[in-house]
Amino acid sequence: MTAESQPWDGNWLMMISPHFWAGFGVVLSIGISVIGAGWGIFMTGASLLGASVAHPKITSKNLISVLFCEALAIYGIILAIIIQNKYAPAHYPYQAQDYRAAFALHFAGAITGFSNLGAGYCVGKLGAAIANADAADSTLFVKCFIMEIFGEAIGLMGVIVAVIVASSASFRP
Repeated sequence: MTAESQPWDGNWLMMISPHFWAGFGVVLSIGISVIGAGWGIFMTGASLLGASVAHPKITSKNLISVLFCEALAIYGIILAIIIQNKYAPAHYPYQAQDYRAAFALHFAGAITGFSNLGAGYCVGKLGAAIANADAADSTLFVKCFIMEIFGEAIGLMGVIVAVIVASSASFRP
């Protein structure tokens, strides 16, 4: 076999279009953020429904845990819009600047997606625990709720880091 017939010669990242890498950043940002939000809503909602059967008064104030999980999906959508606004068509033949910009947008989406996945798990577990604690003793709600705010901050910090990473992306004109 000659060198020309082997397409995967160790530089396979450069054989994939920068359009793909930037577009996949959008997919990671929205897709994984929505999975994290759904996971958190599932954990919180199941526990909230179970605890509200015995104590119906806890339902309305504990819905804020579900709203926190929903905000994580919105963070992913916001960053996907930022990525799409930074995206510009790269001209063939692709150069290093095109790949640098595409990888920055790709990893900005990955940062947002995975930080929101972790935050969704955290907020979901805390929301479930808060619902059960609130059913047992309603004075614990505010004390426990502070912890849930810190869990939500994980997703927000991921979005902030991703915006910084995405702001460094610039395709050549």
